[in-house]
Amino acid sequence: MELTPDDTIIFSVYGIAINATIVFTWVVMAFLTVTSVLITRNLRADVAPDRWRTMLETIVLTIQSQIDEISARPDRRLLYFAGTLFLFIITSNLLAVVPGWHAPTASLSTTAALALAVLVAVPLFGIGSRGIGAYLHSYLEPNIIMLPFNIIGEVSRGISLAIRLYGNVMSGAVIAAILLSVAPFFFPVVMDMLGLLTGVIQAYIFAILATVYISSATAPSETQTKPAKEHS
Repeated sequence: MELTPDDTIIFSVYGIAINATIVFTWVVMAFLTVTSVLITRNLRADVAPDRWRTMLETIVLTIQSQIDEISARPDRRLLYFAGTLFLFIITSNLLAVVPGWHAPTASLSTTAALALAVLVAVPLFGIGSRGIGAYLHSYLEPNIIMLPFNIIGEVSRGISLAIRLYGNVMSGAVIAAILLSVAPFFFPVVMDMLGLLTGVIQAYIFAILATVYISSATAPSETQTKPAKEHS
C-alpha cells in the first residue's frame, strides 16, 4: 500500500522521475486556472451573472467575510493569498473521489511547501503593513530575552501547519485501507463521504490559521496603539 503520492512515478524526463505529487499538483493548478478563466471571461457590468459566476462570487465573498472577522486590517492581498490556499487544498482533497486520483496534500513535500509559503508571507505582510522597523521590533516584545522564543514560535507555526494537514490526509488514507480490507463493499462509500468532509474541514482550518498568523503580524503593536489611546 502506497501511503504517499511521492512513491508513485508517473513518467521520467531525461532520467528525472516525475511522481504523482508533481503531476497532480499541476493538474489542480491547471484546473483552477482554466475554471476561473472560463467563469470570468464575460465579467462585465452589462452581462448578467450566470450560476457559475454567482457561485464563484459567493465563494469569494464568503472568504472575504471570514478574513474581515479575523483581521484588524483587512487587506485585499490577504484574500488572494488565503483564498488561493483554500481553493488549492479543497480542490486537491475533493478530487479524491475521482478514480486513480492522488491528492497532492497527501505528500509531506506539498504540505511543507504550503507551510513554507505561509512562513514567508507572514513577515512580508507584516513588513508591508507596519514597516520593517516595527515588525522586527515585535520579535523583541515584551523584552529582548524573548527574541529566540519568538523566532522558534514562528518556525513552529509552519511545522505544525505542515504536519497537521499531512497527518489528517494520511490518517484518512490509512483508515480507509484498513476498513476496505475488512468490508470492501460497504465502507468505500462511507469513507468517500468522510474523506470529502475531512478535506473541506482541513482546507478551511489551514486557510484560517494562515489568516490568523498573518493578521497577528499586521496588527499594530502596543507601542503603536498607546500614543493613539492617550491622545484620544
